[in-house]
Amino acid sequence: MSDLVTGDLWARLRRTTPARIGLGRIGHAPPLGDVLQFQLAHARARDAVHAALDVEALAAELAPMPVLQVESAAADRTTYLRRPDFGRRLSDRSAALLAEAGGRCDIVFVIGDGLSATGVQSGAARLLKACADTLGDLAIGPVVIARQARVALGDPIGEALGARVCVMIIGERPGLTVSDSLGIYLTFAPRTGRSDAERNCISNIHGAGGLTPAEAAAKLGWLLREALRRQLSGVDLKDDQTPGLPQPIQGIES
Repeated sequence: MSDLVTGDLWARLRRTTPARIGLGRIGHAPPLGDVLQFQLAHARARDAVHAALDVEALAAELAPMPVLQVESAAADRTTYLRRPDFGRRLSDRSAALLAEAGGRCDIVFVIGDGLSATGVQSGAARLLKACADTLGDLAIGPVVIARQARVALGDPIGEALGARVCVMIIGERPGLTVSDSLGIYLTFAPRTGRSDAERNCISNIHGAGGLTPAEAAAKLGWLLREALRRQLSGVDLKDDQTPGLPQPIQGIES
């Protein structure tokens, strides 16, 4: 009887969390089914890190938005994983491309593959469109798709395109529960040398119990307008929004 009670307790607890708890034992090992599920989750996480982003397919999803394609100074995935600093700098070709594009805008959206190209491939276009729909009164520059990208790659991109704010949508480091999560990083007055303390992050955006694109877009909209109003972002900008009270902000004149 006590065994049945214990089993029911673990079953109830497992329904409240994706964590692997109360798996039990078969002899000296976990049950085979749980071992196989763990191996599958680990394989998905590895695939997310090493997968290549299909830039052309993503650009097609974003149509009719104008798209620029760039890459970091990391020539390949192996270099990207071993040298994070290369992922924060533009390649020479990309720097020249953005310098030629120039321009001026309130917001530039950058989509970076980050550490989960699978997450970006499956959800970034939908997330970006949800965000853009809440910002129709502001001037949005061309969408930049960046390969082998770290978060800070948005700084030289935003600087080159004359953006008041850079919004980086990037694949988050995969775990053994979720391998396709996205994060959003907001940086006011982007320029090379900005620190992580000068950014705001909205994380855990995915379809398995995380933030939905609509929820993330609403949170980004508030933070972005506050960043423009107060001329800052990062640790000095707290997410203390009052639901239902959007604040207008003056955009760039056309």
